[in-house]
Amino acid sequence: MKIFTGTANPKLAEGIAKNLGIPLGDIQIAHFPDGEISVKVAENIRGRDVFMIQPICYPPNEHLMELLIVIDAMRRASAARITAVVPFYGYGRQDRKDQPRVPITAKLVANLLVAAGVNRLLTMDLHTQQIQGFFDIPVDHLCAAPVMVKPLREKGFDNLVIVSPDPGGMKMAYQYSRMLNSGLAIVAKQRTSPNSVETYHVVGDVDGRTAVLVDDLVTTGGTLCAAADLLKKKGARDIYAMVTHAVMIPEAFERLSRSAIKEFIVTDSVPLRAPTSSVSIQVLTVADLLAEAIRRIHNNQSVSSLFNI
Repeated sequence: MKIFTGTANPKLAEGIAKNLGIPLGDIQIAHFPDGEISVKVAENIRGRDVFMIQPICYPPNEHLMELLIVIDAMRRASAARITAVVPFYGYGRQDRKDQPRVPITAKLVANLLVAAGVNRLLTMDLHTQQIQGFFDIPVDHLCAAPVMVKPLREKGFDNLVIVSPDPGGMKMAYQYSRMLNSGLAIVAKQRTSPNSVETYHVVGDVDGRTAVLVDDLVTTGGTLCAAADLLKKKGARDIYAMVTHAVMIPEAFERLSRSAIKEFIVTDSVPLRAPTSSVSIQVLTVADLLAEAIRRIHNNQSVSSLFNI
């Protein structure tokens, strides 16, 4: 087994390699003067089981292209099997045609990965479950819940309610509520533009309870903050937010600091860009979870048991 990483999240890759007890593979990634990406796998991988770690995060175009070029280099170096470890699957928001003349970028990225030479995909908390069906290769779809529920249990909240900030996240919220044996609520939302949302109504009892908003992805923070403000108006006592992928722009930190959210819990699936405000953020590592999945894939063992809490 060989583990390699691109430039998107080397810290996470180091944590994975440390857990597995093997060093990261030697790979050289540079740029030509005009900006094109230059790649060289600097060690022999012929006949090896290779894992390439690269979330498609900011800047997504750069890191996606880097991943594709590395995969092509590995295929041409005669690797026996290439598994793309993509903790955050970028371009996953557009997974269907909800308007005329728009692309389905989640499917496009799937086609690109397979065409480059990926034999297997390991990812976590896809924006929607059906993205797995865009691949004609095996997909191991992990859930960050085993990592995320631990701090909530340690806090020992009573009268807890898990809240989905929009209808699309209802399935994830339901899973968390079952794990924590808590109540469940949902916020009705309508997106007015890529940067703004309108909230309408809360379905469920939140009055006097500790509310935890759960979502797979946050970029601008508009959905979470609007939902938190509505929950506060409906009588929620304290409001927390848990998000797997914190693909946050600078304005999101300012928005969160002004919101009713008491604490923001995220994973290190993508590197957290330097916060520009005093918002309380707790970062949980998913390195051990991904490392165990890689170990089981390599040994042809069950991965589904990793969902057990």
